[in-house]
Amino acid sequence: MNFKYSSAQWYHSKKASRDKTTFKSLGVFMSIACTFGFTLPLSACQSQKTGDELVNTVSALTAAKPNSRGRPNIIVIIADDLGYGDIGANGGRIPTPNIDALAASGVRMTHGYATAAVCAPSRAGLMVGRQQTRFGFEFNPAGRDTQRGMSVQETTIAQTLKSAGYRTGIVGKWHLGQAEGFTPLDRGFDSFYGILGGATPYMTAIGPNDLHVETAEDKLITRDRLPIFDGRTRVEPTAYVTDLFTDKAIEFAGKEPEKPFFLYLAYTAPHTPLQAPAKYLLRASNQPSDYHKVYTAMLTALDDGIGRLVQHLKSSGAYENTLIVFLSDNGCPSYIGGACSNAPLQSWKGYPWDGGTRVPFIVSWPQTLAPGVYTNPVSALDIAVTTSTAAGVTHPGAEGLDLVSLVQDQSPQSNRALFWRMGPTRIVREGRWKLIVVNRAAPGGAATTERRVDDLARSMRPDGIPATVSALGQWTLLYDLQTDPGEKFNLAEQHPEKVKDLLKKWDAWNEKNVEPQWTSRRGVAAEVENMWVEMFN
Repeated sequence: MNFKYSSAQWYHSKKASRDKTTFKSLGVFMSIACTFGFTLPLSACQSQKTGDELVNTVSALTAAKPNSRGRPNIIVIIADDLGYGDIGANGGRIPTPNIDALAASGVRMTHGYATAAVCAPSRAGLMVGRQQTRFGFEFNPAGRDTQRGMSVQETTIAQTLKSAGYRTGIVGKWHLGQAEGFTPLDRGFDSFYGILGGATPYMTAIGPNDLHVETAEDKLITRDRLPIFDGRTRVEPTAYVTDLFTDKAIEFAGKEPEKPFFLYLAYTAPHTPLQAPAKYLLRASNQPSDYHKVYTAMLTALDDGIGRLVQHLKSSGAYENTLIVFLSDNGCPSYIGGACSNAPLQSWKGYPWDGGTRVPFIVSWPQTLAPGVYTNPVSALDIAVTTSTAAGVTHPGAEGLDLVSLVQDQSPQSNRALFWRMGPTRIVREGRWKLIVVNRAAPGGAATTERRVDDLARSMRPDGIPATVSALGQWTLLYDLQTDPGEKFNLAEQHPEKVKDLLKKWDAWNEKNVEPQWTSRRGVAAEVENMWVEMFN
């Protein structure tokens, strides 16, 4: 195998041999490199990488295997408000052995991005494979999805895969429309078990050894307002919801083994309300606060569920030819007592910095992809292309790339550009550079957030008021993620031409966006690195 190596770049030659002698040589090379302190963008030397891993890097073992069993089963698992630094594979403090095992046996995408910094818009982009601003789903519905939802002119992954002969099912959170014509059963799914809105209580009763840590959102998150459905029928289960969703996912995966399936497993964990039963709390001892204790327990339940599902696939013989994508819909929030982590990234859910949009992201397909680490930027937009390509069909209008092809193609791809729009907030990520243009805000404004408390009551805006550029103007921020992954040092003044170039590219991308179908109901002012900013979600 031939290597080109510098402190910033290490990749395979396209002509590399993949015989056993080569892999043995690679092992010797890795041992020497780790011993003498070379910076290697592989998990073999350290569990988490930051700036110098931005170039195209994949484990030498990530080579194609023959696909001899026909079309794969496909499972997309999305966690809710799970932070980049919450999982063990990314250096998190909470044990997540099953998620870590999935990462170790698959490809861990260390620069994986959601299409938005909040729940519903992120899910819309994933489900359609197009940036949600292309079809108006720019902001969270905040209850307005009871009357309408994601545009019916858009084609979902489920519709594409169903037309290709797949059995399609969703378990968990939808959040893309509750009205007739907008529900999962109207958008390509054969079966649905879960919630149509944004959250629901995990428990119908809190026992003496259970734990519920209250947040301001809890008064809005009730089973009356946000019930659980089996198909179109409302049901009243009493089981812990995370366990229940795992049970239903396994039940779906076990049906009709002769037919490939697509499962969208959208856990509500670890989103609020912060609730956990005693059996998981027993494994969350020695925590500094009740926030940390309940969050650890909730994440433990999520991790256990993923482990149970993977074990079912292995026991049934389906694991090797099942494509699994695991990710979060956005970063973790600022208002749960510091219990979650987006480390080493800047900021939180709802923010335009990487803590809001860069998420845990894993792709596993044992029959086709061997273990590795991929460090170029990828997007949840890529999931529609990846799944449809694996199924042998084309998803209409998709804007993403095939993740399997990216992993198997050893040529550098580090200059791919990703874009976001959140009202007047503009964001571009291209290669090592990240541009953010965000409103200035007055210090200590009425909607000011405090990192450790829920800011819901103070952040709500009247419906119908557009999100516009602040009268105070905007901050223009440029970061070099290769040297500054925490986005602390603004280089806009030092690199005006790069700012101009990225703004021009954002403008060209924005030409295909449309007006939002509803206005932002959340406007938050916060201090980030001594700057007061205003954001809309």
